[in-house]
Amino acid sequence: MGINNEQLATELASFIGTTQYYRITNRFIVTEGVKYLADQASCYWLLDLYASHLVSIDHQAERFTVLKMVRQGRGAYISIEDGNDRQLASQVVEYTDFPLPTIQLYACWDGQYWVAMLPSEY
Repeated sequence: MGINNEQLATELASFIGTTQYYRITNRFIVTEGVKYLADQASCYWLLDLYASHLVSIDHQAERFTVLKMVRQGRGAYISIEDGNDRQLASQVVEYTDFPLPTIQLYACWDGQYWVAMLPSEY
């Protein structure tokens, strides 16, 4: 990673809105801020994890989700919630070199895709 954790957190907070989307899977796209996070933190695995859990979520009933990742030692605990603290899915990651102690991402169903974004881009 080219920047330190403090710089990364500052840069992520500067993303507001988006003008371009990037396809990760067939039904999962990300904003410029999320792509920046994935590039800088080398965490495309986190996007794949999010996308794989969203496949099993009924987008007609749940049109908004929140991914919450918290580092725990060498690993992390990841939960996907409905925005009202109701857990829809969770996963323990045994090892990660993700640089930040915690991260949240949002994903909204737009009728065709899950669109993942940073909270500042919502």
